[in-house]
Amino acid sequence: MKSRISKIIKIGGFSHLKTVQVGGNLPVVIQTMWKENLSVNELDAAAKRIEKLEGMGCQIIRFAVPDIEAAQTLGRLALMVSMPLVADIHFDYKIALRCMDFPIAKIRINPGNIGSKEKVHAVLEKAACGNIPIRIGVNAGSLPIDLRKQVDEGMDTADALLETALREIAVFNDFGFESFLVSIKASTIADNIKANRILAARTNAPLHVGVTEAGPLAAGVARNTAALVTLLTEGIGDTIRVSLSDSMESEIIAAREIIRAAGELAEIGGSAKNEKLKSSGVNIISCPRCGRYGFDTHGFTSRWMEKLYALDKDITIAVMGCEVNGPEEAKHACLGLTGAGDKVLIFKQGKIIKTISASEADTIFEEELKKL
Repeated sequence: MKSRISKIIKIGGFSHLKTVQVGGNLPVVIQTMWKENLSVNELDAAAKRIEKLEGMGCQIIRFAVPDIEAAQTLGRLALMVSMPLVADIHFDYKIALRCMDFPIAKIRINPGNIGSKEKVHAVLEKAACGNIPIRIGVNAGSLPIDLRKQVDEGMDTADALLETALREIAVFNDFGFESFLVSIKASTIADNIKANRILAARTNAPLHVGVTEAGPLAAGVARNTAALVTLLTEGIGDTIRVSLSDSMESEIIAAREIIRAAGELAEIGGSAKNEKLKSSGVNIISCPRCGRYGFDTHGFTSRWMEKLYALDKDITIAVMGCEVNGPEEAKHACLGLTGAGDKVLIFKQGKIIKTISASEADTIFEEELKKL
């Protein structure tokens, strides 16, 4: 697969913020969105959770900023963390201006509701002065009024999304503002794929891809995977957010696995590994469990999943339920465990190293994990 090579945009890198680069042939950047109201009384807890999310592989977090008070609260949080934070602005361009008084690393605006070209220019002018990039975020639910009417009259939604993005790109280009990313999102897989394919050929801006309003965990992961793996294996997408009606942790894990899956598919046919789809960290394999199980794989995996994804180790971990799917099927795993009657077998590279009771599983697994 030949990857689409966009221009590179730097996010952060000023004040005390880390630098995240998006675009080119750099690895796809993972981001999520904060899911609760940000309270000024809970900023310490928020900063700690951001540190945890970063450990799991998140590089950027976006926050909804509905009013000036929320902008000021986010600004205080931005002074407390080194991860680049993004302000998501709708309706009132003055909120974007206020956010940029703080070390906010990026602004996201929606051209369907941010207001006149003059208001957009005011945002661009301040962003240019502070070297703050902007994401043009286009959603099917907030198209410009004229295009909404045309969709109602039969215009293809993907075409309307594309036209909206191209209009806003023209505004940015006319102003001479080059530090921008673009996203086109819809809740349908087909609209996402069609619009982003055409957009990728029409701009060299980095593309943020994802399926909006994708649904709860199982349905949302399925829908995001169908759209994102298709786009990523075609070289389309520089940063992703897996939108789920679930936790931020689940979004990050799903994003990592989608990138891993796209990378594996890209290698079919002997093609060279694509740097954009480069994956690292722990790879977890686990059996689905059935009536043969002698070990609670679901409970163990649930307890350990976030801890494992936070490890900076390129290893494979296997959690298996019985001897049928035990050491032999998972013999490539660096470390694994499987049920065997009323016992648990600990194995490395398919070789059994210990036989223990189920009550000892967490303790012994942790001991062996530290040795890797």
